[in-house]
Amino acid sequence: MMVNSFGRVFRFSTWGESHGPAIGAVIDGCPPGLALSEADIQPWLDRRRPGGSPVTSARQEPDRVRILSGTFEGRTTGTPISLMIDNVDARPADYAANAGAYRPGHADYTYEAKYGLRDWRGGGRSSARETAARVAAGAVARLVIPEVALRAYLVELGGDPIERSYFDEGQIDSNPFFCPDPAAALRWSRSIEAAREEGSSLGAVVECVATGVPAGWGAPVYAKLDAELAAAAMSVNAVKGVEIGDGFGAARLRGEDNADAMRSRAAGPDFESNHAGGILGGISTGQPIVLRAAFKPTSSIARPVATIDGAGRDTEISTKGRHDPCVGIRGAPVIEAMVALVLADHKLLDRAQCGERR
Repeated sequence: MMVNSFGRVFRFSTWGESHGPAIGAVIDGCPPGLALSEADIQPWLDRRRPGGSPVTSARQEPDRVRILSGTFEGRTTGTPISLMIDNVDARPADYAANAGAYRPGHADYTYEAKYGLRDWRGGGRSSARETAARVAAGAVARLVIPEVALRAYLVELGGDPIERSYFDEGQIDSNPFFCPDPAAALRWSRSIEAAREEGSSLGAVVECVATGVPAGWGAPVYAKLDAELAAAAMSVNAVKGVEIGDGFGAARLRGEDNADAMRSRAAGPDFESNHAGGILGGISTGQPIVLRAAFKPTSSIARPVATIDGAGRDTEISTKGRHDPCVGIRGAPVIEAMVALVLADHKLLDRAQCGERR
């Protein structure tokens, strides 16, 4: 593969397969002198790792990260940072029975159409297992943007949205759904269990809010901040749609309703609304950046689905193994990491062009 990297100044590449010996990331462009140890990365991996709750995959991966390069005496050196996570609970034999057929909804067919072969052990490189490396890289990116606070959470699961008036940020880490509405979390528990019993899965919508981003990050044409956030989110497995601010809802507003009116204040402009999601003309406004990502239902399900095999013959397939009944749940920490990676990159891009002008 030729495209395994993301970013311009703060650039990271991931490597490894779902059922190989390990996965990891290499980060280039990280500023020197930042305090960094495994303890700065591990808490974020713990939020994403499988086997942590009954509503996620039963695969037992501790996801312990090791820093192999790029630090000295606990600080970044400005050289490439190599991160490694061992796969300790890989079971490729779970996929052997379906090695000859394409799993609908997965990259099996398209991967083979492109490369002439595929890794049938859980999808290999196309598996969501790869996102652990992104979360590790995102933990390093957070050190570059200490002024920014990031929060990702589920706002919808299986077509059932939260009640915004019940939003309680303190609840997000109190349930396995990263859900800010405790009543919705209870409903979702029942929905997940019902889908699992039926051999099916559910989709979800993850919202991520970044506060503390100053006005001026981004660019007006080919490095629009919203475009790169959308590309980052769309690169995450199972994401099929992205919204910034009101997103598609903006198309149903009138111009005077959609415009974020401004008033003068001593500290700078005061916006009366945030329909734009904190970005105008590809450049941050200083308001909270709001992004939502729609995750499709997990494609690996026990319920039989029509497909074809490698010889083009019709058959049926049901996918065994340990899979998330809703991949969007563990997608929340991944989206948060991708937003961190984009913002770190754009902070350094802005500094490179504009210096400390602001």
